[in-house]
Amino acid sequence: MIADCLIFFLGLALQPVNDTSFVPYEQTIPGTNVSFKMMPVTGGSFVMGSKAGEKGRNTDEGPATKVTVDPFWMEEHEVTYDEYILFADEQADKAPKPDGITRPSPPYIDFTLGMGKAGGFPANSMSQYAALMYCKWLYKKTGVFYRLPTEAEWEYAARAGSETAYFFGNDDKQLGDYAWYAGNSENKYHKVMGKKPNAFGLYDMLGNVAEWTMDQYKENYFEAIKSDVDNPWLKPTSKHPITLKGGTFKYAADKLRPAARLKSDLKWNARDPQIPRSKWWNADAPFIGFRIVRPVKQPSADEVNQFFTQLLSLK
Repeated sequence: MIADCLIFFLGLALQPVNDTSFVPYEQTIPGTNVSFKMMPVTGGSFVMGSKAGEKGRNTDEGPATKVTVDPFWMEEHEVTYDEYILFADEQADKAPKPDGITRPSPPYIDFTLGMGKAGGFPANSMSQYAALMYCKWLYKKTGVFYRLPTEAEWEYAARAGSETAYFFGNDDKQLGDYAWYAGNSENKYHKVMGKKPNAFGLYDMLGNVAEWTMDQYKENYFEAIKSDVDNPWLKPTSKHPITLKGGTFKYAADKLRPAARLKSDLKWNARDPQIPRSKWWNADAPFIGFRIVRPVKQPSADEVNQFFTQLLSLK
């Protein structure tokens, strides 16, 4: 049942990928000179979660389970402000402007907290709702269905074929070569692609800003998926809690392991003065961001509309 829902809503391929077309590509946002690179992630099986003896392991990371994901493209880096502002600020969105897109009200504070905006800094402080709406806007701008990754897809992409605590091995002393975290970030996020990528050519999968997935957070995730481990997706039935992955620039090394899971917290928006509180922003979460994926097989327009309608209507 989980896999059936995933295939219908996410449009994932059941047939082998044509290797001649499954290559990196640049996506330019129409009407702008802003573009981003999408990297191919060949599907396969992997052991998701952490081993019982892994340093820093939490109880919600297992039991480690073999799962399978179909191939997809993933954005080379976290979505930047240069990309996100084209959606968030209607004045920045040049023709052709898509119809039927709701946008956030201008934020009442500078959520960057002076850490950086234009020029390659990761977009931050948005809710999962806002990240999904960005994906809907991007679909209408480009005609290509982009979305957030599932938790399984994210971990598969982060591990990049590795079976160790980190994709580069078990020794966290190497982490500074690949990630911005508590040990080197100076308590701020940094421009994307400032560190080494993993074997799939993906930058900042660990650290910098934590990344939204599409899954409802459940402590017993692995119990919930054990009956169907092909393309697992814990489809949300409410806005909270949602799973994020990758750790943040504020976190210690053990929280940046690919198996580590972060549960969304309503406290991230505790200082929002709006009544009701904004569904767009997390006022106290400059460490939250996202990146996008593209399924190999694109769903129909009706399937895309149903996908966004269902996920954006959650309470």
